Amino acid sequence: MSMKLKAIAALAAALTVAALTGCGNTGGETGSTGEATGSAGGSNLIFTIVNDPANPYWATEGNVVKEEGEKLGYTVNVTAHKGDTKAESDLIDTAITNKAAAIVLDPANADGSVGAVQKATDAGIPVFLVNAEINQQGLAKAQLVSDNAQGAALGAQEFVKAMGGKGTYVELLGAPSDNNAATRSNGYATVLSQYPDLKRADAQVANWDQKQGHDKMQSMLQAHPDIQGVLAGNDQMALGAIAALKEAGKLESVKVGGFDGSPDAVDAVKAGSMGYTVLQPVADFSKKVVEEVDSYLKTGKTGADTEKQAFDCTLITKENTDKYTSAFTLSE
Repeated sequence: MSMKLKAIAALAAALTVAALTGCGNTGGETGSTGEATGSAGGSNLIFTIVNDPANPYWATEGNVVKEEGEKLGYTVNVTAHKGDTKAESDLIDTAITNKAAAIVLDPANADGSVGAVQKATDAGIPVFLVNAEINQQGLAKAQLVSDNAQGAALGAQEFVKAMGGKGTYVELLGAPSDNNAATRSNGYATVLSQYPDLKRADAQVANWDQKQGHDKMQSMLQAHPDIQGVLAGNDQMALGAIAALKEAGKLESVKVGGFDGSPDAVDAVKAGSMGYTVLQPVADFSKKVVEEVDSYLKTGKTGADTEKQAFDCTLITKENTDKYTSAFTLSE
């Protein structure tokens, strides 16, 4: 290469380095277009990890974060750990490798996810939790969840009404690793313990899963063929129970209550096969978490008064199903 060409190449390289350097900024601020530019490294990636998008509840969680984040100019990557803490840890590593500006996480395990959140925090990436908690405060920048105790009380009161205050029922429980499972079951028990003529004949863990709900319902029906009610910790388990009851020819004589407010559950309430469901405001807190991520990246503060934030649930019965306007949303 001639000396002249070498000089031109060196000048071009210098200009490229200067241009790349100039593209970065101090993060958290907005660019000239008003779009978010993200963290101090210049990343605008919100790395989002949900549980399992095969469940419409968790699918909505990821979809809302993606939609709201992109409205604010972020790149949003949605992945899933499917309840596996090893997969969750690997995905956190991926977020760190990709220099995410922030991580939105639905934790796989109240205790087992603490290490994953710590790892991201140590890497300088703020973590925002949705739907489920971890058993440690001060690591995540925010923990946004449904008020599960309040929602469970609503559901239990409606269950009492549907059962006429008496009868035998069984309960389908969520994953023990998720604090929401115990909170809902305890919330049910607090209300139902006031009605001595309501007897719980059995309770089985079905891990939030529709097929497991179906299979556990089948086994409980064999052991307790004369039950009058089924109390489920979420809609997927309730829908599984409904399928088993239908197969056994018992659906018309058994009252079923759900929890989530999923589209299929609302359809079942309309059809009369499910007595009610409790709507979790997943669309609301998934939108809110993006606002808090954006605020934190721009100001260093989420804008919320507390790390843990609980959002009220709403009872859905036949009387208000017409107000169900879209996935996990009720009109005023």
